[in-house]
Amino acid sequence: MMAQTGQVQSFDVLIVGGGPVGLSLGIALAKYIPGMRVGLLDRRKLTVPKDSRASAIAAGVRHVFEAIGVWDDMAEAANPIAEMKITDSGSGDISRPVFLNFSDPRRQGEPFAHMVPNTASAASLIAAGLAHMTVLEPGAVSGFSAGPAGGRVELEDGRAISAALVVAADGGKSMLRGLAGIKTFSHDYRQSGLVTTISHAQPHNDIAYEHFRPAGPFASLPLRGHRSSLVWAETPQTAQALLAMAPQDLALRIEAAMGSTLGAVEVVETVQSFPLSLVLARRLAAPRLALIGDAAHVIHPLAGQGLNLGLRDVAVLAETLVDAVRLGEDLGSITVLERYERRRRADTASMALATDGLNRLFSNDADPVRAVRDFGLSLVDRIDPLKDVIMNKAAGATGAKLLKGLSL
Repeated sequence: MMAQTGQVQSFDVLIVGGGPVGLSLGIALAKYIPGMRVGLLDRRKLTVPKDSRASAIAAGVRHVFEAIGVWDDMAEAANPIAEMKITDSGSGDISRPVFLNFSDPRRQGEPFAHMVPNTASAASLIAAGLAHMTVLEPGAVSGFSAGPAGGRVELEDGRAISAALVVAADGGKSMLRGLAGIKTFSHDYRQSGLVTTISHAQPHNDIAYEHFRPAGPFASLPLRGHRSSLVWAETPQTAQALLAMAPQDLALRIEAAMGSTLGAVEVVETVQSFPLSLVLARRLAAPRLALIGDAAHVIHPLAGQGLNLGLRDVAVLAETLVDAVRLGEDLGSITVLERYERRRRADTASMALATDGLNRLFSNDADPVRAVRDFGLSLVDRIDPLKDVIMNKAAGATGAKLLKGLSL
């Protein structure tokens, strides 16, 4: 029921943002801190979105989903990524030679990631969220203040909500981040990301392909059946031209970009486009406020790590808050929140630097640069210990307890 204007609802933790990151945190807190009053607020009604995209869920994040009880439903629609092949090609190249191949039979049958349709993950998380949290009526945030007793969030409709801790999970243009005065570092990649789903003649055999091309990376990621999810970075001008193409003409362009890796293709979902940028919050915590997910960091999608990075925030913040409750500490105190920030800063910065550097290195068609990077890729491909380090980083199954499959 909607609170009347002028009334103040009160929670232990208020999460603003009903995406997968905010939902996962709320479910984890309700599960591991019995009796905790968790509220969830979003601008829109909490429903499964009409979203044709899919997301790569790393092994560590899958462990989080298993721990909070939402993975089994997602798994029915998930497809494993057992191998990744990386190619590098110029604008006029026909062939797509593989310079680096990631596969690890020593993981004892555990893929380092799964592709999960966003509708499947949203349905599972929303069902669990409704069961474990107080989901508030849709509302737009207009104000935030922090005091000794807690944080206070004011809404445009006149309502107010107080909590010992407010968590901003409200996206890359976070209103709460701005209201708290937290500055950001940002960079426009001058690229557009195109996302769609294709069907193809050849089986993908659970292999993901990352084709580095002069305008940006082109990834095909395996879905159930003879289908793959595409994430394609292009110049904004080329992206607009691609969006205007007839489906059969676009399919031919996709085949050319892929080098016919999967044979003839058909575009089976509406193509979506969005601008690509890097956004890093200069702080992840302020009095009574913690940032998670895109509110804390937006990175280039070439490694498929954006959502995984946000869910690693969830694993660390949930563990930090569980420990604080056991120690009798104030959940929203800056002392507690700075522990979360310290644990997340290095991982966030290193992933942002890695994706930014790779995009700059590979979005270049100069022959000398290509020769050096292709030699480097081939060299990495021959050094198994280094490949293990990279794969383990991508799998993300280290650090916080939930990422390792351990209970809090």
